Amino acid sequence: MSVLIAIPARYASTRYPGKPLVVLNGPDGAKTLIQRSWEAAKAVQGADRVVVATDDDRIKAHAEGFGAEVVMTSSACQNGTERCAEVAAKLPGFEMVVNLQGDAPLTPAWFVEDLIAGLRADTQADIATPVLRCDGRAVSGFLADRRAGRVGGTTAVFGTGGRALYFSKEVIPYTGKTYADDDPTPVFHHVGVYAYRPRALRAYPSWPIGPLEVLEGLEQLRFLEQGRNVLCVEVEAKGRQFWELNNPEDVPRIEAMMAEMAAQ
Repeated sequence: MSVLIAIPARYASTRYPGKPLVVLNGPDGAKTLIQRSWEAAKAVQGADRVVVATDDDRIKAHAEGFGAEVVMTSSACQNGTERCAEVAAKLPGFEMVVNLQGDAPLTPAWFVEDLIAGLRADTQADIATPVLRCDGRAVSGFLADRRAGRVGGTTAVFGTGGRALYFSKEVIPYTGKTYADDDPTPVFHHVGVYAYRPRALRAYPSWPIGPLEVLEGLEQLRFLEQGRNVLCVEVEAKGRQFWELNNPEDVPRIEAMMAEMAAQ
C-alpha cells in the first residue's frame, strides 16, 4: 500500500501567526517548526513520499531551502484535512494519505508507523488517528492550560475496537482525581496525525461543516458528524515526551522536552 505523507503548514494562523517559521532551539541547533516536523515525517519507515502543503510563499521558500518538496494549495482550505485533499488530488495514485500536522515536531516515527498498520488492518475504517494514554504530568499540563484560558492538547474517547466516540479540547473523560506525574490515567491525548483512505479524503471538502466542528474547532469531528468510522490507534510513548505547539508558551516547553530527551 503506497503511502503519501503531507505536512499542512499555514502562515495565517489565528492563534499564532507565522507558527511554521517559529524557531525551536534543540540539542541539534536552531531549526524552525516546519523543518522539525518535516524531519519527523522523513524518519517514518514505509512512507513513499513526503511533501509540505502550504499556500504561503515564505513557507515554500524556507521549506525548499532545507530540501523539502512543496505542493502549493489554495488559501481557501479551512483546515489541514482540506489541504491534504488538495494534495491528494494533485498527486493521485497513493493508497493512503497521512496528514502529519506541522505543529507536532516531537511525533515519534513509530506513532505514524503504527497508525499506517492500524488503517491497513481495519478495512472498515475511513480514517485512523493515534491516541496516547496520558500520565499525570500530561493531564496536569492540559488542566493548567484550560485554567489559563489557553487551548492545549486535544483528548479523545473511544469505544469497542477503537472506534472514536468524541474528540475535545476539554479534558475528557472527567475523572475528578489527582494523579502523580508518572501515574497512568484514563485520559487519552489525541496526537495530531491522520491516515485517510483516499475515498473519504476526497469526500471530506464537500461535506457541510457541522456544529461540533465549529464549537470545538476540530477538523476530525466532521468525519464523526457524517457517521464515518474513525479508528483510534493507541500508541506507546516508549519514554518519549509528546506535545504540540499550539501557543507561544509551548515553545519553551517543547525546547525543554527536547533537551530532556537528549540527556536521557
